[in-house]
Amino acid sequence: MSDEARPDAAEDVTIPTRAAETVAADATTAETTPDAPESDTAPNDEPAEGADTFDRAYVEKLRKESAGYRDRAKTAEDRADSLSKRLFYARVAATGRLSDPSDLEYDEAAVTDDNALNAAIDTLLELKPHYKSRVPRGEVGQGLKDSAPAQVDLLGRIRSLV
Repeated sequence: MSDEARPDAAEDVTIPTRAAETVAADATTAETTPDAPESDTAPNDEPAEGADTFDRAYVEKLRKESAGYRDRAKTAEDRADSLSKRLFYARVAATGRLSDPSDLEYDEAAVTDDNALNAAIDTLLELKPHYKSRVPRGEVGQGLKDSAPAQVDLLGRIRSLV
C-alpha cells in the first residue's frame, strides 16, 4: 500500500495509514519535548554541549580567525616565492657566465641544486651564445703596467745644469 492516506471506496472516508500516523506523532512529541533548544537564549562563544550546531557569533569568530590565517599564509607564501627568485638570480649572477642574469628563466629546482643551475646556463648559452658575459679577463693591453717609467726629478736636472 502507499504511505499516504487512501480513500475508502465504500464510504468516501479517508483512512490514515501508518506513515501518516507516525509523522503526526513525531510532530506532537517535538513540540512538547523539553530538550529542544530555544532560539531566545543568549549567544555563547563556546559551542553547546552535545549539539551539532554552533552559535552564529561563534561561527563568525571562527570564520574571521581562519580568514586571518589564510591571509597570513598567502603573504608568507608570496614572500617565500619572492625570496626564492632573488636567490636564484643572485646565484646566476655569481657564476659570472651571463651578461644579464635575468636572461635565464627562473627554475625552482635550480635554486638549491648547483648542477641543475650550471646545466641550465650551459643550455641557454648553447642556444643563445650572445648572452655570454663579455667581461675581459686577464691582460688586455690597457691600464697600468708593472714597469712604470722613472720619476722625473726637476730639482736634479736644474742642479745638473748649474
